[in-house]
Amino acid sequence: MELSQYADLNKQQVVSEIDNFTERRYAQFYKYFNKGARKVLDVGCNTGRGGQILRQLNNDLEVTGLDVIEERINKIPGGVYERLIVSRADQVDVPTDFFDVAVAGEVIEHIHPNDILPVLKEMKRILKPGGRLLMTTPNPRALLVLLGRDDVIKDPSHLSLMRPSVLKGKLESCGFDNIIVKGSGKMSNYVPDSFPLFTVFGSYLIIAAKPK
Repeated sequence: MELSQYADLNKQQVVSEIDNFTERRYAQFYKYFNKGARKVLDVGCNTGRGGQILRQLNNDLEVTGLDVIEERINKIPGGVYERLIVSRADQVDVPTDFFDVAVAGEVIEHIHPNDILPVLKEMKRILKPGGRLLMTTPNPRALLVLLGRDDVIKDPSHLSLMRPSVLKGKLESCGFDNIIVKGSGKMSNYVPDSFPLFTVFGSYLIIAAKPK
């Protein structure tokens, strides 16, 4: 899909600008940053709420924001990001081996299936050896979904809902290793992200490393 198509599709979804789980999600991301991480790419940075949280957690971070919707990037206050990029996630204008960490909160499901592998390969390219990719995405096997609450499934901007095993396989095919899956979403406010009954989680966090 073209940049303009992604922008038009995602403009239909405004919940990301008011999502009350954003703070908890980015705190969870930061918990799994590799030691000494400094340069961070925030994929799907939206209006900058996640970037602000990362900077509050560690003001020494140098965060770059990327989004497909220029109007949302224009709403971001100054001083949050080192740089802002309007781009698809498979075409990031930075050198190879540039970032220590890339985060993508509830983003991968908005990417067309044909673009998933190019995006993951680009994330691997821009990460330093040993760098980590951290992504959250809806859990299609969540208990609420299985009970019939299918608004996540029917969201027109959700193009690639994947079970953890499927996404893990795609990451492995792109050369990532040390892949770990944790629970995420609002239920992780009440139970640890390692809670064994995975269906309680509405989203999951997947962590993957670029080999050293």
